[in-house]
Amino acid sequence: MALEDLTVRELLDAVAARTTAPGGGAAAALATGLAAALAAMAARFSEGQDAAAARADQLRARVVPLADADAEAYGAFMAALRLPKDDPGRRAAVAAAREAASAVPAQVTEIAGEVAALGAELVEHGNPNLRGDALAAVELAAAAAATAAELVAANTRKGDDPPQLRTARATAAAAAAHRTAT
Repeated sequence: MALEDLTVRELLDAVAARTTAPGGGAAAALATGLAAALAAMAARFSEGQDAAAARADQLRARVVPLADADAEAYGAFMAALRLPKDDPGRRAAVAAAREAASAVPAQVTEIAGEVAALGAELVEHGNPNLRGDALAAVELAAAAAATAAELVAANTRKGDDPPQLRTARATAAAAAAHRTAT
């Protein structure tokens, strides 16, 4: 069953379970989805923000499935690490699984960064009665971006500094800047 189809209680129990996934990546994706939902609500109550509401809905639709994708990618990475050390295909399997385990949180970082910017725009130009909700969107999205960027780093081979990691860190920093600007 997809994480988005679980009740809140079931989701929290799944994250709290003694399993490798769902974990931080799924939580970052779902937090980004919540942030996008808050931004969409704030936009719907704001004059002339129909495009912002539609964009927030699009971002939410893109990010929520990444919660399951992250759990699957990380599970595949862990399975690759468990291959026997003398398996001739282990090195390639680990490299491919590591790349996939980094790619998903990189996508979450990108989406969370956009949600943070959207929320910041609504803090400044949206309905003042929903400023708190727009600000909550910024805070959640910025935290999710930072979390996802850290997961990209954690899933990157020690000593490597791929463009994907640099981009994730820059996006997380930009999202954090929206927190201080609001």
